Amino acid sequence: MLLIVLAYLGGVLTIVSPCILPVLPFVFARADQPFAKSGLPLLAGMALTFALVASLAAVGGGWVVAANEYGRWLALGLVAVFALTLLWPGLSERLTRPLVAAGSRLSERAQGTDGGARPGASLLLGVATGLLWAPCAGPILGLILTGAALQGANTTSSLLLLAYAAGAATSMAAALLLGGKVFAALKRMLGAGEWVRRGLGAAMLAGVGAIALGLDTGVLAQVSTASTGGLEQRLVDRLSGRPEGGAMAMQAGPAMMAAGGAMRMAGGPSRAALPDEGLAPALDGATDWLNSTPLTAEQLRGKVVLVDFWTYSCINCLRTLPYVKAWAEKYRDQGLVVVGVHAPEFAFERKLSNVEKAIKDLGIGYPVAVDNGYKIWRAFNNQYWPAHYFIDAQGRIRHHHFGEGGYAESERVIQQLLQEAGSKQVDQGLIDVQAKGVQQAADMAAVRSHETYLGYERAEQFAATPAAVHNQATAYATPERLPLNAWGLSGQWTVGPESATLDGATGRITYRFQARDLHLVLGPGSDGKPVRFKVLIDGKAPGASRGMDVAADGSGSVTEQRLYQLVRQDGGAAECTFSIEFLDPGISAYAFTFG
Repeated sequence: MLLIVLAYLGGVLTIVSPCILPVLPFVFARADQPFAKSGLPLLAGMALTFALVASLAAVGGGWVVAANEYGRWLALGLVAVFALTLLWPGLSERLTRPLVAAGSRLSERAQGTDGGARPGASLLLGVATGLLWAPCAGPILGLILTGAALQGANTTSSLLLLAYAAGAATSMAAALLLGGKVFAALKRMLGAGEWVRRGLGAAMLAGVGAIALGLDTGVLAQVSTASTGGLEQRLVDRLSGRPEGGAMAMQAGPAMMAAGGAMRMAGGPSRAALPDEGLAPALDGATDWLNSTPLTAEQLRGKVVLVDFWTYSCINCLRTLPYVKAWAEKYRDQGLVVVGVHAPEFAFERKLSNVEKAIKDLGIGYPVAVDNGYKIWRAFNNQYWPAHYFIDAQGRIRHHHFGEGGYAESERVIQQLLQEAGSKQVDQGLIDVQAKGVQQAADMAAVRSHETYLGYERAEQFAATPAAVHNQATAYATPERLPLNAWGLSGQWTVGPESATLDGATGRITYRFQARDLHLVLGPGSDGKPVRFKVLIDGKAPGASRGMDVAADGSGSVTEQRLYQLVRQDGGAAECTFSIEFLDPGISAYAFTFG
């Protein structure tokens, strides 16, 4: 129920989002008609079509996206013809060719030959609008779409998308009712009604042009003055109890949490009594096991178990690993079993050899279940990387923690569960971890930049020109001056759903950020050859502010698919401009993270 409320509120907020602008003229074109017979069917058709197409796209793969593109162009044609008949009513009588005549009939039926409204035609116009509407992907829509992708086709995902669309329709209905009153007042003025009608026709044509040029998903998505992302995120945080920092949520936009089930917040359990959060799910469904044979619930009964959900390119996971490894080593002989559940975020993290190499490089010796199908993730109803679930000797979850931090509390939980299990020699001291490099704890108080994805499915603040073109090699240019947290590409790149890939011989990525550390998830081309790069901070070599994967002169190379630490500012978390120039083609860049 909570997620449905969030979805509805997120939809309501779209009325002040810049991405709604191209379709508003389509809605206001019905402002002079009775709402029940015209506006309501239009909004219903728009909401239902959006929910249906979004559901299929989330679970159906590329063929749905391709089919939807054809549908969008057909809808653009129909709406354009409708707009022309608003501009020149006499045009309807002169259009005789089959395709254009279909658009003319749509206009005549929507307006009614007797001046009345035709609900069926308004519904059809709403269906066309639903095919064209591409809302800005904020935290709430990201939550819904990623949940649909993870959960697969189910009633919950469809209801959430329908709730989001219903929220958008509600706010647009309010605007339409208000617009109807304004239109009626203008119509009473001499000749004003016809001019307003023509103005709406011109606005509709402008909206068609904006959508055809991709401005609805490009430039308008970058406008921050009317963006609802911050407000949406506060709604998510307030209503869900999301931890304030140090956790990567499974997401599709500025924030991408998985849908389906209640979001639980790590509480501070009393030393005297840990709550019983229910029976722990079995660790069935892993596609592979590393460092161990498959572990069953029966094998783990009698043991205290820490289940750690992680993925190897997640900076938050990497910063918690030193603690998890230390706990596994310290309490192994006292009855603790640590099980890592590797749930991939990016496609390359599904490759078993990549996970095996990461485990070896990170020095992980405890069992790791490879959860490429997210079956264990869903069984635990998990939402975050990293997520720690503490299970007692009877197989019941007694505590959980999401994100970084809380290490002393978590270790006390381990000690208490071991004592409950009968261990007599539990060391009551706490580990002292001195992590280095990329695993060193972040200075989150000074961080003003947050995780940023480069693939079009979740990209934000893209400042290059032209607007991001999906799945097509395009030459981009980035302005010399960028506002905080804006970024851009320079050179010939293909922007895919989860990464940007360099097609030209050289290319550059620029980001204006404020944090101590800057990381970028990178991978070489399909041939696996190293890709050389050069890092600059405010136009100069990084020197003492270099990351662990960069030399003092800014040089380095990408040799494998992983997270690269490119900046660790020597003087703290100053605001500056980062740029990385790649000297070889084929590089794929996935996401920036900061610390």
